[in-house]
Amino acid sequence: MSRGTGWRMFGLVALALCVATYGGLSFAQEAAPQPKPGEAQQQPDQQMTEEELLKEFAGSVTVTAQKRAENEQEVPISLTAVRSEDFRAITAGGADIVNFLSGRVPSVMIETSFGRAFPRFYIRGLGNTDFDLNASQPVSMVVDEVVLENPVLKGVPLFDLDRVEVLRGPQGTLFGRNTPAGVIKFETKKPSQEFEADFRLSYGTFDTIDFSGGIGGALTDTISARFSALYQSRADWVDNAHTGEDNVLGGYDTTAYRLQFLFEPSDTFSALLNVHGWDLDGTARIFRANIIKKGSNDLVDDFEQDVVFHDGLNEQEISAMGAVLKFDWNLGAATLTSVTGYEKVDDMYSRGDIDGGFGGAFDNQVPFGPGFIPFASESADGLPALDQITQEIRLASNGDGPFRWLLGAYYFNEELNIDSFSYNSYASGNPQNGYATQYQDSTAYALFASIDYKFSDQWSVKAGVRYSDDERDFEADRPQPLFQPPLSAPITRSVSGDNISWDLSTSYKVNENVNTYARLATGYRAPSIQGRIMFAPDFEDGANPATNGVSVAEEEKITSVEVGVKAFLADNRLRTNLALYMFEMDGQQLTAVGGQYNVATLLNADKTEGHGFEADIEYVPSANFWVTIGASWNPTEINDPGLTVSPCGLGGTVCTVTDPVDANGNVLIDGNSLPHAPEWILNGMINFQTNPVSKGFFGTLDWAYYSEKSFFLYESEEFKGDGLELGLRLGYGWNNGRYEVALFSRNLLDEEINQGGIDFDNLTGMTNDPRTVGVEFVARF
Repeated sequence: MSRGTGWRMFGLVALALCVATYGGLSFAQEAAPQPKPGEAQQQPDQQMTEEELLKEFAGSVTVTAQKRAENEQEVPISLTAVRSEDFRAITAGGADIVNFLSGRVPSVMIETSFGRAFPRFYIRGLGNTDFDLNASQPVSMVVDEVVLENPVLKGVPLFDLDRVEVLRGPQGTLFGRNTPAGVIKFETKKPSQEFEADFRLSYGTFDTIDFSGGIGGALTDTISARFSALYQSRADWVDNAHTGEDNVLGGYDTTAYRLQFLFEPSDTFSALLNVHGWDLDGTARIFRANIIKKGSNDLVDDFEQDVVFHDGLNEQEISAMGAVLKFDWNLGAATLTSVTGYEKVDDMYSRGDIDGGFGGAFDNQVPFGPGFIPFASESADGLPALDQITQEIRLASNGDGPFRWLLGAYYFNEELNIDSFSYNSYASGNPQNGYATQYQDSTAYALFASIDYKFSDQWSVKAGVRYSDDERDFEADRPQPLFQPPLSAPITRSVSGDNISWDLSTSYKVNENVNTYARLATGYRAPSIQGRIMFAPDFEDGANPATNGVSVAEEEKITSVEVGVKAFLADNRLRTNLALYMFEMDGQQLTAVGGQYNVATLLNADKTEGHGFEADIEYVPSANFWVTIGASWNPTEINDPGLTVSPCGLGGTVCTVTDPVDANGNVLIDGNSLPHAPEWILNGMINFQTNPVSKGFFGTLDWAYYSEKSFFLYESEEFKGDGLELGLRLGYGWNNGRYEVALFSRNLLDEEINQGGIDFDNLTGMTNDPRTVGVEFVARF
């Protein structure tokens, strides 16, 4: 993307911010309820005036960011609530979580080196590039009040959703240890006594099929149920020019289900059972050798997105299931809530051609290419077993009095086994030439409390505290060494930590439509262990921590301050939420990925600093037209003069390193921004519909832009990039919006974007998907 494009995008957002700040001098007298345009919920015989529709369309969403139902405009946190109407546009064509959410919410980036699995989240620049299957992340993902800790679990297909809540900044009090950057919460549609059914079906480029739907209603006067399902598939569309095979990569098949039962025997008690599962069979991430021009971050002139040159296999399989049991018991003065969660991965295996090409000069495998391939790298990782159990119990006060409180306790346990394999597809007989295992048992306990007090109708204060205790036991073995001698005994590590995190916030209502807040918060991430010993240069029987591939990162802590304003302006047609923040993190856990040995090594940085702003704007000039705009500025900086990492492979000659290099050939990263942390993220949607009741002709244009970001802790000319993708959905709706038929396109401009890299072997890149188009039908009953 050109620099001019970025500045034009910035200009558009700056103009929108000016309008939001100065354009609405006329304030409405009351906040409107929840629905937006396109979410018509009236029966066919109920007509509404445009004035009535506007009162609904300009409303805010009820969220549970503080574990109780609240108006999003009154929550003293920088948050974005993505609503169901927006899902239909940005998830068209079977988008996974990376494709539909990354860059489409202020301060949020998501990337992966595993394909449709293992998303890595970043909020305000804070994340983790670790690609191992026990990686710890500072952004927590919560689905129906259950944290999904393992990165494979975070790849769960998302469908039949009610809303997404993105909570930015530390959430260490109510959500716990792995939330120093924030939380992304997904709420699925729940059963009710009213019959409801909806589904969507689309077909598009590469024979892509996307079906999802749900049906629910009353079984008895006290029992409701809802069943939801998803099926997504895509045909292989990438040719392997090395083997001469056409259409052998890029496809997938995904199935998922969710069955829920809601038992409501009285007005004071309810029990919700949620049983769910999913399966994925398809292509893992496609690595592409030497697609970057040396000395720049441009793609090579002859790059073709539908062609690779692989000598290794590529495949991915995941099978997982889980269950949630939630009780709510109204005791009068307070409500007791229990949430029990169980998640299990029955099997997971992901294999890829990591070097992205064929052959290897150092392995005497000729020919090799495309470009110079020093050595072949083909590997796989698997989870033969993963079990996660969580339990939360909380007691929250009822009523709208000036004093409210919440008390809770939390338990977490995860046991997982990891298999790692190395292959040489040129070898005769069994191509497997290496095998290593890991085992990890993690346990966490927590007690938490939160109180808030309204001194007046305008002014309130909230405070919270959480005590966390964590333990982690780890073991790694190498039954089939790759090039090292066998281990006489497994390498073991154990870590533990405890922490008290807290937050303090205050809110002041200027009037019924303008709310200001300030928040001071801390967060914490427990110590982590990493043991990618397959490729470690270990010739000392695992005794030397510098070479055995097992590394430990101590706990990290963050302190963040944030101020913001949330307002309805311009006769309730304009909602503008703005936030300013700054943070300092002590001992941030970083992962040096790749480098000389392709070993993921955990590090602790002395200090990491960041600051910036976030803006969420929604403008509804009429019931036929509305616009949403998001923007964030998120500069980050590593402050640790002595911290070094290995550069790209072959002594740093694979790429053009722009950081200082010490006498040992290591790169000094002091002053660098964090990886996958662009300074600018800009997103938005422009929507129209010809009829506010029946919908009529409608359209949505959406965009997601991020400025230049580095892929690794060190900076180079090659391993960095920016991105801009547009989406379009045009269609016709009738019968009060109950039925829709639409044409859609994702990556409308067919941009070719390098999203990440592998740096130990050659200039390997990972790109986005090409433009896709399709047709979609939606029905609601």
